[in-house]
Formats: sequence, C-alpha cells, structure tokens
Amino acid sequence: KWLWLKQKSCPAYAMLQIYLLNKDYDNALDILKQLLNIAPDNVDAMINIGGILFFKGLFDEAKKKKLPKLPTTIGIITSPTGAAVRDMINVTGRRWPSAKILLYPSLVQGADAPASLCRGLELLNAYNACDVIIIGRGGGSIEDLWAFNDESVVRAVAASNIPVISAVGHESDFTLCDFAADCRAPTP
Repeated sequence: KWLWLKQKSCPAYAMLQIYLLNKDYDNALDILKQLLNIAPDNVDAMINIGGILFFKGLFDEAKKKKLPKLPTTIGIITSPTGAAVRDMINVTGRRWPSAKILLYPSLVQGADAPASLCRGLELLNAYNACDVIIIGRGGGSIEDLWAFNDESVVRAVAASNIPVISAVGHESDFTLCDFAADCRAPTP
C-alpha cells in the first residue's frame, strides 16, 4: 500500500500522514484512489491547503476540545432546506431530547458558502450561544463539498471556543473541516 502511494506522488503521502492520526489506512487509500481518479486538480489544492494547515497545528489532536456529555443547547450551521438538516435535527432530538437547537441558516456550496459558514461560527462563538456546534451538509461531489475545504472555514472551525462537530457528507466523504473539528460525524 505504501509503494502505491509513493509511486503515485509525494502529496498523497502527505495526506496519508494526516490519516495516520486516525489509524484508518484502508479508508484513506480508497478515498485517495477515488479522488485521484475524479478530480486531480481539487485533490492537489486540498493536499496543499491541508499540508499547510497540518504543519501549522490546526489538526493537532492535543488541541481538540471534549464534547459535552449532556448539551443543553446545540448550534447547527447548515442549509435550512434539504435532508441533511432534517437528519441532524432528528438525530440530535433522539440523543438529547431536552437540548435546544439553534439553527444558523448557511449556504453550504458555491463561492459565497465559506463566508456564510464562517459567519455562523463567528456569531455562535461571539454570543457563546451553545454548548456544541454541528457544521455540515449532506453528501455530494468533491466540488459540492469544497466550501468545507476552504482555508477560512477550516481556520474558523479550529479557532472556535465552542467544540465543533464536522458532519459533512457521507461516510466516504471527507473534508479538511473534518480534521480541524473536535469530532467528525458523517450524516446519516
């Protein structure tokens, strides 16, 4: 498996180093194979941004905040329409029925999405409005999920004083926000 990556390119090796923290080798290799075949330009950009942020310590496990066991208020930053928000509200309601949910309606794809996601994180933090923040969206192509790879969003997630759960895409999807967040949770 290592030889495959070394023969393909050095940036893929750097991405695997990030995955080694999670000890999820097989999943990392499958995802890299898919990405290298689907969108090599986006993968290069993601690896470049991710590498810089990794070495600046934004993905450092020692900096991760613990999630509250019984949150009283949960902030959700996502699109107010679609299946993902309904799933997040449904699962949250089942796990913590007494918790209040604050929804920050955000764009989740397109050129304006990173600023919208950052504004949601900024507001929830400024008002200390909740015990934990879920930031996410449903699955899609790497282009659809790209706002969650934007450097400003990744930095905002890492800088949050409130613990952040990244819930972007499905199990096979991953974004740089997943590495910066305190916890990753794929949407149902």
